[in-house]
Amino acid sequence: MNMSGSITAVNTKQVHVAQITTVHPPFDTRIFHKQAKTLARAGYDVTLIARHARDETIDGIRVAALPVPRNRLSRMFVLTWKAFREALRQRADVYHIHDPELLPMGVVLKLLTRKPVLYDIHENVLAQIRSKAWIPRALRPVMRLVYQMTEGALLRFADAIILAEDSYHPRYRGHGNCVIVHNYPIVSMRKKLPTAVAHAFRVVYVGGVSELRGALTMAEAARVLKERDADVQWAVIGPIQSDDFQQVLQHTEIDVPGFKVIGALPFDEAQHAIANADVGLAVLKPVPNYVESLPTKLLEYMMAGIPVIASDFPLWREIVEGNRCGLTVDPLDPRAIADAICYLIEHPDEAVEMGRRGRQAVEQKYNWRQEEMKLLELYGSLLGGRGK
Repeated sequence: MNMSGSITAVNTKQVHVAQITTVHPPFDTRIFHKQAKTLARAGYDVTLIARHARDETIDGIRVAALPVPRNRLSRMFVLTWKAFREALRQRADVYHIHDPELLPMGVVLKLLTRKPVLYDIHENVLAQIRSKAWIPRALRPVMRLVYQMTEGALLRFADAIILAEDSYHPRYRGHGNCVIVHNYPIVSMRKKLPTAVAHAFRVVYVGGVSELRGALTMAEAARVLKERDADVQWAVIGPIQSDDFQQVLQHTEIDVPGFKVIGALPFDEAQHAIANADVGLAVLKPVPNYVESLPTKLLEYMMAGIPVIASDFPLWREIVEGNRCGLTVDPLDPRAIADAICYLIEHPDEAVEMGRRGRQAVEQKYNWRQEEMKLLELYGSLLGGRGK
């Protein structure tokens, strides 16, 4: 493997990698489109063990299908057991797990196979526990303590930890092999996106659709814009929290022409929607996990060359205002969001320049090219040169 230039195929015995998730969809952007594809291009033999309808090979990556669980408990216990059996059956050279609930399985895989086990941390779980609706508020401090102690004990068996964010590095830097591989966008995909055509002003949001991620605040902002007779079309794209929450948002669709909750879309279709928007929204609420983390979609908006409107969190403000690629607002204030949208409508030339500067920032700083090299270097070091 040529680590100083373009990625080349492995010229020795092919190394078999098993990437495993029971939480994420099979074509998760970080797992499939970034990591799995990077490894496959570099010559690794990659199998993705994930929830899917059937076993198949896509873009050179074998998908070993797991069934869709009935509920959270079924996923955490029954599906984890099925994932473990499939992982053993693969006889992989490296096991790369992506979910906290798979940590015990990773320990057993390590003890049974003696192969390298990587743990990829996508989110700040300790911060998430503070705002998990399904955990009673009184139990959250206890749950945090139990999780912290359990994770600390299990991580001693991991050969490496991969972090998606800088913010939770202080907690894990004591581990002997801890690498930050940012979840930055794939710049090459921008060339495949269509050129936007003339249309009414389009607002796009891509991500999980929930109250904490700002869905109701966006709905209220849409109502404010309707009162101002602004010609705005909204596309809210992503998995919806629940059927009840979907019904709440459907009332907005009825009340506000142009406000559309689309639901989850395939990766390419979501990128198409971003490319044809005039602004991308990331107005998540100020809960600990969001305040300290950078949403990938913010960078994908920038990559597509559209201005952004983002929550006024310190990290987000540093990126948005530092690169002059959009506006930051109070994410709890629908009128502030509406005001920001109106400003971009009324200043189209400035909006275009914001989009240009955002795209330039991604091309120069926030892109997957530099991150994939970290991933490949980590694999090479764990395999002692076998993957080189």
